[in-house]
Amino acid sequence: MDPTTAGIIGIVIMVFLFMTRMPVAFVMMLVGFIGFSLLTSWKGGLNLMSRNVYDAFASYELSTIPLFILMGQIAFNCGISKRLYETAYRFLGNTRGGLAMATVSACTAFGAVCGSSPATAATMSTVGIPEMKRYGYANSLATASVASGGGLGMIMPPSVVLIIYGVLTEQSIGALFVSGIFPALLLTMLFIVGIDIQCRMNPALGPKGDEFTWAERFRSLANLIDTILIFMLVIGGLFWGLFTPTEAASIGVIGVLTLAVVKRQLSWQAFVNSLFETLRTSCMVLVLIAGAVVFGKFLAVTRIPFDIANWVSAFDMPPFAIMGAIILIYFIGGCFMDSLALIMLTIPVFFPVVTGMGYDPIWFGIIIVLVTEMGVITPPVGINVYVVYGMCQKIAPDVTLEDVFKGILPFMLSIIIGIALLFIFPQIILFLPGLMY
Repeated sequence: MDPTTAGIIGIVIMVFLFMTRMPVAFVMMLVGFIGFSLLTSWKGGLNLMSRNVYDAFASYELSTIPLFILMGQIAFNCGISKRLYETAYRFLGNTRGGLAMATVSACTAFGAVCGSSPATAATMSTVGIPEMKRYGYANSLATASVASGGGLGMIMPPSVVLIIYGVLTEQSIGALFVSGIFPALLLTMLFIVGIDIQCRMNPALGPKGDEFTWAERFRSLANLIDTILIFMLVIGGLFWGLFTPTEAASIGVIGVLTLAVVKRQLSWQAFVNSLFETLRTSCMVLVLIAGAVVFGKFLAVTRIPFDIANWVSAFDMPPFAIMGAIILIYFIGGCFMDSLALIMLTIPVFFPVVTGMGYDPIWFGIIIVLVTEMGVITPPVGINVYVVYGMCQKIAPDVTLEDVFKGILPFMLSIIIGIALLFIFPQIILFLPGLMY
């Protein structure tokens, strides 16, 4: 069989298996293994499977993932997320939509010690939604602000998605981390402006909360000390070249754990829960990486990525138009696939095309993460939406899935505006990495 035809058949089979709701990692691994074996040999396929699964779990570079996940879990269990929310609430809570703004701000801050979008959404759901419900916020705004704000965990360093992008494209993870800071802050501001506009147009969406004195507000800033210390330790060390990403992750875990123990904020059971959740999440991510690598090797044998690159380069179109088409493909794909799986599946195809057109690989990584961030809040997959809805079954049973999706559109528009600004002003992304080298 012609390799290209085999590749197309493999992709069709993979999409069909996705629709049966089989785990994404196992689908990619199965299709990749069978396709690679048919095009080469079964012995080669078995060797590919064993080597790539082992490499995923034994990789020194990928050890940053479980370490950063553990850092986020310990931070959650010792109450950092709640203290961040309390500070944001004291500064923003007395304005219309202020609690939603506080939630988005706290999501950004918690993303600096978490690195996972669904984990940030789940954590801030338990903290923010009950408060917004207590003050009469509309279900749509309350839930959508958490689901969308949780997406900021994908781009605010340390980000698991950026780690994987860096490994797949052999880019500096440290440079990717610092390049995500300004875009994350920009998106946070756009979310806050969007909430303000919504509440001005319909005040019933987000009534005012309690009033606080400036003295109370300034006292609450002490709640930020832990997060700032950890963020400066991890990202500052990477920025100044004091240690590698893996060393930064290790130091981050030790830093959070030391603060939690010294302040007596972490019980033994909470520590055990942190280890269990870290193990569960890390295994899921690493198996997904192994599956994507196996499928990527199958695609390489079919030469489909190179055919697509040649096909795209043959278009008589300016580079920005081709880039726009690639972004549209990522947006549509994000509506149907998990963002992590989508990036691992498509980067081998589009990365050579984008760099061949002269775009900076660091800039492209941030743009793609922002586009896939839309995927975590759009139907039918929208993992953050389902995470928030699942949490609401315990804390706000009257919330429906339609409520969450209904409030998403304004946040989607904010992300689109953010991507447009980063297209026009790429130095927003590249300024900090430029200082590193």
